[in-house]
Amino acid sequence: MRYSPMPVQLDTVRLTLRQWTESDIDAHRALVAERGGGMPSIEDNRRMIEDQRAASARTGIALLPVIRRDVGDFIGYCGLTVGRASVDEPEIAYELFQRVHGQGYATEAASAVLEAASATGRTWLWSTVRPWNLPSFRVLEKLGFQRDHISTDDSGELVWLTRPLP
Repeated sequence: MRYSPMPVQLDTVRLTLRQWTESDIDAHRALVAERGGGMPSIEDNRRMIEDQRAASARTGIALLPVIRRDVGDFIGYCGLTVGRASVDEPEIAYELFQRVHGQGYATEAASAVLEAASATGRTWLWSTVRPWNLPSFRVLEKLGFQRDHISTDDSGELVWLTRPLP
């Protein structure tokens, strides 16, 4: 691999991002259900966690659960993924429970992930966001991402943003 692996634990002032565990299944199911598509089964969610672990071992990057340090609760995930991009230029992705929106957690977690991505030796990151997702655009703007182009897929328009890494 041309890149150093991303750390599997990142700590910020208020958050810990760490590897997926069995204890994350119920909270992650609730997070997915918050999207409006229904609650995934325990088995589907367990498979998703196993897929995340396998992808991380293969690529050296990871989506990590976000845990509030003071409370110890799972509030979402943040990290790097191949997604619509590549291992060389991965996507930063995050999703947090609506109840914690507006408290700076996404920006804090994504800032830690940016630092970790830079430490791997990567020089470029992408993010893709649906046009309606204004909170994600605000987070990405704070992190220095710039709009690059718009594409369309089965779910509609997708805005691509990019950011060079030091």
